[in-house]
Amino acid sequence: MINVTEGFAPFQEYQTWYRVCGDLHNGVTPLVVAHGGPGCTHDYVDAFRDIALTERAVIHYDQIGNGRSTHLPDKPAEFWQPALFLAELDNLLRHLGIEKDYALLGQSWGGMLGAEHAVTQPAGLKALIIANSPASMALWLQAAARLRSELPADVQHTLLAHETAGTLASDDYKAASQVFYQRHVCRVDPWPEEVLRTFAAMDADPTVYHAMNGPTEFHVIGSMKDWTIIDRLPTINVPVLLISGRYDEAAPEVVQPFYDLIPKVEWVIFESSSHMPHVEEREACMTCVGEFLVRIEGFKG
Repeated sequence: MINVTEGFAPFQEYQTWYRVCGDLHNGVTPLVVAHGGPGCTHDYVDAFRDIALTERAVIHYDQIGNGRSTHLPDKPAEFWQPALFLAELDNLLRHLGIEKDYALLGQSWGGMLGAEHAVTQPAGLKALIIANSPASMALWLQAAARLRSELPADVQHTLLAHETAGTLASDDYKAASQVFYQRHVCRVDPWPEEVLRTFAAMDADPTVYHAMNGPTEFHVIGSMKDWTIIDRLPTINVPVLLISGRYDEAAPEVVQPFYDLIPKVEWVIFESSSHMPHVEEREACMTCVGEFLVRIEGFKG
């Protein structure tokens, strides 16, 4: 029986919700899971709690503005910056007392956040898993344009027409977007309940997603549109596992700079997955991550 505890970490004048599966202090380096978006919730990456079955504690949390953490719908777009979420992550590590020994897994935007965290060379970080993440938004947008060009012609026409008209909340636009999502975000049909919960939460409060990303995965007009970490990747000094899917919107060319520039790195592509191998090939993905963490225990130092 895995012990599960939940709580809130005070952060500035806000609250970060977290959940711990397992024993944080049993001598096994715990794994912190950072969700994507920006603006998602922990629900769709809930599968990583499976790793707690190996006696490694797993921490999920909802980033500020999302899920069970403090919502701030009235904050201006400039409030939502990577520095805010880096400070929140550092605060959570200290609150849990694991800042001297932890591994970090970031999915999509969470992997971008994880890379930003790792380039600061925090002493307690023992390993990093970057799952389905771009090394730059320029590469992401190029891949999105290519994948979008492969959609049926009528779907492409609907997307462009509504983007030109600014009618991005229309049902037709959402339906056309879903064609892309079903190919390149999650290929399980129908989507599992935990994925639906995250998307419902984003629909209910899209503040962070709209400010930092934009209306959809492939129409990026938010503050992150010029983000890149490529020039800083050689400074990452811990073992890194890259995960992506064969049909991923984080296409191989989007992930490649991580592989080329991080000194200690390995890369696994899941052949039947798109952007969520942890959902689409859950058992294989959990095994991959779990075995990587066991292999790098020798780097604990």
